Parts: sequence; C-alpha cells; structure tokens
Amino acid sequence: MIDAGELRRGWVLRIENILFQVVEFQHQKIGRGSANVRLRLRDLRGGSITDRTFQASKRFERVILDSHKVQFLYNDDSGYHFMDVESFEELTLSTDSVGDAANYLPDGLELEIVAFESSPIGLELPVTVDMEVVETEPGVRGDTATGATKQAKLVTGLTVQVPLFVDKGDVLRIDTRTGDYQSRA
Repeated sequence: MIDAGELRRGWVLRIENILFQVVEFQHQKIGRGSANVRLRLRDLRGGSITDRTFQASKRFERVILDSHKVQFLYNDDSGYHFMDVESFEELTLSTDSVGDAANYLPDGLELEIVAFESSPIGLELPVTVDMEVVETEPGVRGDTATGATKQAKLVTGLTVQVPLFVDKGDVLRIDTRTGDYQSRA
C-alpha cells in the first residue's frame, strides 16, 4: 500500500478491483479543509479515462505488471497474433485490447505485451517504428520553399503527413506517441 503523496505518473493502481494507470495527479490543499488528491486514471482493460478525487490520507494498492517480449505475426478476424520470443508460444489479443496500437504494427515488429496475473491487458510499443509507404502522390518540383507536406499511406493503413520528397516504397520512421513522421529510415 502506498500513500497519496507517493503517487507517480504511469503507476498502476487497483481501485475497487479495477486496474487503473495514473495519467495525471495533483495534490490540492483547500483553505481550512483537508488536502485532496485529484487523479486522472485510465482503465487498463476498457481504456476509458476518468477523473477521481480522494482524501490525501487515502492509501492505494500498487500493482506491478509483467511484460513479455513478443513479435507481431499477423492479424485476422480472431484478433492480433504475437509470438513470445523466449518460449515461442503464440498469443492472441482481441482488437479491443490492441486499440490504436494496430496502426503501428508492421509484420515482424518486436514489442512488449503487458500482463496482469498472466492475462494480457495491453501493448507497450517502441518509441519509433519503421514502416513502408504504399501510396502517396508525387511531389511537385519547386514547392519546397514553403515546407509543404502531402499525405502518405503506410503499410498498416495509417495515413501521415510527410515532406514532398517522400515516394512510394520509401521506409519512414514514425513516432508511435504522436503518429508523426520523423525521418526516412
């Protein structure tokens, strides 16, 4: 059990038998009243974000999650299939569990699956991912003075804004936190 003053971003707490990840926290002292802690929490199973307020004297149960290094294999109607790189077991996650991370899963990508009590609950993507451009308009020569960009569709179906010199078949480095183009790989 940890005190409200010891909370940190990214920690996972069990509140009312639901696993929440701390997105933001703020300690508030209000006039003559007692201090409060405002938490912005993300439900790890459902993905929803909620704001909750607790007394500063409240104690929380911190949960330590397991992570396993896996390689993405493929996806189909039953879900997304991964292979544990140590035991070579195949794991399947539902489309809901993968969520928006599906946009950053090219075949063969190595990443980590986060699990609680040996039940997978989510993915931890690398900071950047290299993906191939499958569709983009040709850049017009001479339009580079304004820093113009165009759209490019990547192998996973994700569409990003890229500089005009990027062509079909180029491999781009994409930031998984923001979805922005970083550079050519």
